[in-house]
Amino acid sequence: MGRFITFEGIEGCGKTTQIRLAAAWLAKRGVPVLATAEPGGTPLGLKIRDLLLNRSAFSVGAEAELLLFAAARAQHVRQAIIPALRAGQWVLCDRFHDATLAYQGYGRGLDAGFIRTLNGFSALSVSPDMTLLFDLPVETGLARAEKRTAGIRPEAAEDRFEQEDRAFHGRIREGYLTLAAGAPERFRVIDGAADVETIHREVCRHLAALF
Repeated sequence: MGRFITFEGIEGCGKTTQIRLAAAWLAKRGVPVLATAEPGGTPLGLKIRDLLLNRSAFSVGAEAELLLFAAARAQHVRQAIIPALRAGQWVLCDRFHDATLAYQGYGRGLDAGFIRTLNGFSALSVSPDMTLLFDLPVETGLARAEKRTAGIRPEAAEDRFEQEDRAFHGRIREGYLTLAAGAPERFRVIDGAADVETIHREVCRHLAALF
């Protein structure tokens, strides 16, 4: 079996960049690696991603949002993650079930107990070996996210969550830190406000501990 590592954090935390760098670092060392993301990773997941992340003319209620993320995850785990792990690959995933607790639980205020049950069902009880949490102030993350989407056509920008108010993102950050404090054996909290290379070195140090 391979290793399953998830990358988590608020908007603009830099996790997507760090997954790309980590995947290249592992590949150079001969480690077979799959870099993937949620929602996504499968044709169905990408369709759901369009519904969840792109701004559109219709709204998505909190309960529907939760169930769409769960549907995307169920397909992702069954079709992509489990086969890769069984083939001996290391799977680096941009968000997983912790994001659902942080965003739909702490952010939207939905019942955390139900979300945990739904997470276990949709993930087929698959859980990360390690979760890297990139933590930084909300204002810094949102400023980065805004810069990232500047110049992108509104219909193409994946920024629906970035349009939420600061309090929403503050609850998400608090949620992530609470989850990390509750599972210190799995989480590694990284200063997401540091420069890209400094963060990359810390990521590599944590990954090397799994060899």
